[in-house]
Amino acid sequence: MALLETVEHETAPDPRWTVLWLHGLGADGHDFAPIVPELVRREWPALRFVFPHAPQRAVTINGGIRMRAWYDIVDFDLANRADETGVAESIVQVEALIARERERGVPASRIVLAGFSQGGAIALAAGLRRSEPLAGLVGLSTYLPAANKAAEFLAEAAVAQPLFMGHGIQDPVVPFAAGEYTASLLKMLGFAVDWHHYPMAHQVCAEEIGDLGDWLSRLFASP
Repeated sequence: MALLETVEHETAPDPRWTVLWLHGLGADGHDFAPIVPELVRREWPALRFVFPHAPQRAVTINGGIRMRAWYDIVDFDLANRADETGVAESIVQVEALIARERERGVPASRIVLAGFSQGGAIALAAGLRRSEPLAGLVGLSTYLPAANKAAEFLAEAAVAQPLFMGHGIQDPVVPFAAGEYTASLLKMLGFAVDWHHYPMAHQVCAEEIGDLGDWLSRLFASP
């Protein structure tokens, strides 16, 4: 399987940390690149942001139209929404990007895996299975696919990964209750979840970027 194409941005030479950020359905790696100057703080270490492009695939709920997607969405019902084969393939592709960062000198302990919506679902699903913990996980406006199998997929060391989750109360795409349930489930499994909600729809807002920045500041400052 070929390595995914990516958009990259380094905040300073010789980055020692990586933020690997997965976009939502139908978007691409350029979608969240503009967030970098809003998010990054002067005191942070040198970072490499990696924004991969998801593969093109037919999406059932969109009439089978091909678009960038981390998995097929076969049903609006959350219990059956994610195509498990597609989720598994995307986890493999994300793991390949993590391995490349390690080859470039950034260990797993300094890699943050983030995602929005469908990308967030992959970030959570991949994080759940990590036997070598990453520095942290970020899931924005998202849910955990195959939540009923979460305990089965959970790697023992995965719960060492701190998790930031944010969701809009008026989200019409991924219902707020789904994000809230995911946060509760992951807490129950042992994750340290920093859960936030905002008066917004399926999007990000300035307050959320600020809260995420605060969380990342604590992460970068930890020994």
